[in-house]
Amino acid sequence: MKKILIGIITVIAVLLLGTSIVITNENEYKLIRQFGKVNSVISEPGLSFKIPFIQTADTLPKEILIYDLSESDVITMDKKTMITDSYVLWKISDPLIFAQTLNSSIANAESRIDTTVYNAIKNIISSMTQNDVISGRDGELTQLLMENIGGSMEQYGIQLLTVETKRLDLPSDNKAAVYERMISERDKIAATYTAEGDSEAKMIQNTTDQEVAISISSAKAQAESIIAEGEAEYMRILSEAYADASRSEFYAFVRALDAAKVALKGENKTLILPSDSPIAQIFIGQ
Repeated sequence: MKKILIGIITVIAVLLLGTSIVITNENEYKLIRQFGKVNSVISEPGLSFKIPFIQTADTLPKEILIYDLSESDVITMDKKTMITDSYVLWKISDPLIFAQTLNSSIANAESRIDTTVYNAIKNIISSMTQNDVISGRDGELTQLLMENIGGSMEQYGIQLLTVETKRLDLPSDNKAAVYERMISERDKIAATYTAEGDSEAKMIQNTTDQEVAISISSAKAQAESIIAEGEAEYMRILSEAYADASRSEFYAFVRALDAAKVALKGENKTLILPSDSPIAQIFIGQ
């Protein structure tokens, strides 16, 4: 009987110990409840204890969660229908508030997220034209959505990390017509830019041609001025040279030789001159 009693006590002790140990992993929170009310929150991984049969432990995820919203129709500012398909990255930032407001239910949290994000998408897109919505898919739309949502989910102990759009498209019945209209508008804009560019290029070309013409004219005038100055200087030097009788004879001799040199080019080396020519007089010695 004594051994049986010891065995029973041991089993009871093991059961009590097993029901009092709480194991918390790195990717989870543990909520210790006492009579249904959250008594404490364990956020650090490891072993902890609770009162057996009086306290219970609930588990909440600590990692980043993803919620995929259903496709929905939204109306733009210019009364065009678009189909949006988005998803949300979120996490539990305050497990105590999460448990108190949403009864520790992930389904309740996703329902709140769905309503909040859909309203934000509807409000943002309804304030934008269809063209702005399409061109804002590179990140601008996400920023506007996050600004619109703000900290509204903090009251549930939830932090929304981002709202990303998987698909933002037109209804299939009017997609082709809208694309054709957008292409036509882009062609008009391109034609306007091309015309403005051609006009500006023509203005630049005309200005350049005018500047070149002015530069050439100025250069020619300067060249003619320099040539005139050179000729005047040449005439001055000749005048000074011929003013002296001894120099005059020398220069006359040199010029006569130059003239003879020019006349004797080619195969014919014969120079026929009249006797009264200045060159003949130089060679004759008169």
